[in-house]
Amino acid sequence: MSELAIIEIKPEQAPALYSAGGLNGFLEQIREMAKEVPDVTTKKGRDRIGSLARAVGSSKTAIEKPGREYLKRLKEAVKPAEEELRMFTRECDAIRDAILKPRDEWEAEQERIAAENQMNAWHEEALEMNVDHDRRFAARIESDHEIALMMNEKHDRDREEARAEAERKRIAHEEELKRQAAEQARRDAEAAAQRDREEAARREAELKAAAERAERERIETQQRAEREKKEAAERAERDKQEAIAAERRRQEESEAARQAEAKRIADEEAKRSADKEHRRTINRKVIADLVAQGIEESVAKDVVCAVATNKIEFLTINY
Repeated sequence: MSELAIIEIKPEQAPALYSAGGLNGFLEQIREMAKEVPDVTTKKGRDRIGSLARAVGSSKTAIEKPGREYLKRLKEAVKPAEEELRMFTRECDAIRDAILKPRDEWEAEQERIAAENQMNAWHEEALEMNVDHDRRFAARIESDHEIALMMNEKHDRDREEARAEAERKRIAHEEELKRQAAEQARRDAEAAAQRDREEAARREAELKAAAERAERERIETQQRAEREKKEAAERAERDKQEAIAAERRRQEESEAARQAEAKRIADEEAKRSADKEHRRTINRKVIADLVAQGIEESVAKDVVCAVATNKIEFLTINY
């Protein structure tokens, strides 16, 4: 594959592409293109390497840019849901409080009535004590007027003290009821605020976790792309070096073969020259021996030439 197809990602494709394994098809295209190994020793090859690298970069941008836009739309889409949930929980809390209000008011009223009944009981008890005291006082008034007067004064003090004590207890009870109601309201408000804080913290944690997941996926994708790019570059470099080494070995083997052939030819030529010189020396010796036997030199030369060329049957020269 010499060129990458132009990559165009439409918005409706984003959910399927920007998910686990969704971009594998594009990666396969890029990996397939990266298998090409231009000749780095030529300008055309080096220009081709630059063109391939730019094609990979353009493909990365064409995929990453709409991906970033898709993530941005996802984050924007979360905001209305978050606001809607916040409104929903707030309204539910208000509805719950409105539902509980009659019961809370009734319980408070019952506590007030109980406190009032207690106060009335205390008043009745005080009155009964006064009536009993009056009876005892009437029985003794005739015998000791001075003691009666003193007892009457004490009775008045006791009755006043009892009334004051009953009033103090009533007020204290009402204050305690008010304090308890205020404390309950404070606890309810704190609990509602705590629930709001926890819900907000939970939503924030979920959004943060989603953002962190997206960031991790982006980093992993980037690191994976960089790692694959590095591996492709290293693979291309290894292939290039192997090709260079193979070409060097071929040249070396070719040169060795040429040198071996030249040596063989030279050796054969030297061997032929040596054999020729050897034959010439022997032929001269044979001619000299024939001349020494009284044969004319020209005749001796013709005889040796005929024998050397195998023209005389059964007669050879031992070289």
